[in-house]
Amino acid sequence: MKINKNDVPVIMEAPGTKMRTKPGFGGMDVNYHELPQGTDFTPLLKGLATDSCHCPHYGYIFEGRMKVIYDDGNEEILEAGDAFYLPAGHTAIVEANLRMLDFSPSKEHNEVLSHVGEMMSKMG
Repeated sequence: MKINKNDVPVIMEAPGTKMRTKPGFGGMDVNYHELPQGTDFTPLLKGLATDSCHCPHYGYIFEGRMKVIYDDGNEEILEAGDAFYLPAGHTAIVEANLRMLDFSPSKEHNEVLSHVGEMMSKMG
């Protein structure tokens, strides 16, 4: 099974932002995201358990840099060339314009995306 990035549906688009998600990869969503410097997921995750993302992600950073902050207070920087696994219990802040690919379990990912959409609506 394969899919071209351009065939992954855009679920959110704004200046400097393009988020693509396609379910159906063995219980996983395939996600290709382009996010601008300064994107902070922390406020969008408020209200979830521990106010953080409970969905694990497995992926690769093509370009840019992102700081990941874990529930236990540990932090790490992901940057171009890094493959990664983010366990449940994290948030992230984009430190340099980012292009990344990740795979996420569909159930948990959909829960987080629904919550983020609700938070964005409330923020206007």
